[in-house]
Amino acid sequence: MSIKKVLVVDDSKTELMFMTDLLQKNGFTVRTAENAEDAFRRLEEEKPDLILMDVVMPGQNGFQLTRAITRDPKFADVPVIMCTSKNQETDRVWGMRQGAKDYITKPVEVDELLAKIKALN
Repeated sequence: MSIKKVLVVDDSKTELMFMTDLLQKNGFTVRTAENAEDAFRRLEEEKPDLILMDVVMPGQNGFQLTRAITRDPKFADVPVIMCTSKNQETDRVWGMRQGAKDYITKPVEVDELLAKIKALN
């Protein structure tokens, strides 16, 4: 599967702008969502090839949202990379147990993110 369409889920407008800019400069089509409700709406509108998921968000957090997405038969094949400031090993392990394919911490290292996306292709 070739990753072209990315859904970025983050409640920070600054982070959304940064990630959108970074990904678009590298040839990806980007859609954004600021919370779980937005994310599911975007998923229903157009299925992405990859989801970059923040953890700390109001309402449903990224761990809960990742679990809901990866257990939904319609979206179970869409890889999720957790992209968060939560940098403890327990957070990483928990994120992976929720169904994430990978986990990176903020501030995002551009080369690391692109390498992880490439590894999923």
